Amino acid sequence: MIRLTQAPNAAIATVWADLLTEAGYPAMVQRQFLGAAAGELPPDQCLPEIWLRHDEHAAPARALLAALEALPQRRWTCPACGEAIEGGFEQCWNCGAWMPREA
Repeated sequence: MIRLTQAPNAAIATVWADLLTEAGYPAMVQRQFLGAAAGELPPDQCLPEIWLRHDEHAAPARALLAALEALPQRRWTCPACGEAIEGGFEQCWNCGAWMPREA
């Protein structure tokens, strides 16, 4: 087994581990409940970790996570107020208008 990376929280760690497992790199989350000890322990030691079952999967698993981070974000301009919206939002944060279908 090899430690692949730390995740910022348990939810993201679970998503990453599931994605890796589905891609054929058996992974598990460790330290997912250690966040409650933050303050008693240094916060960087309480982050959840992704561990791979097989050491030889480390390089392709890191590449898969890097590709996930590099996914392009959708950007659109609100037709009602002109606000630039980024990410997975389908509604304008400024005025509440919905994203146009062609965006």
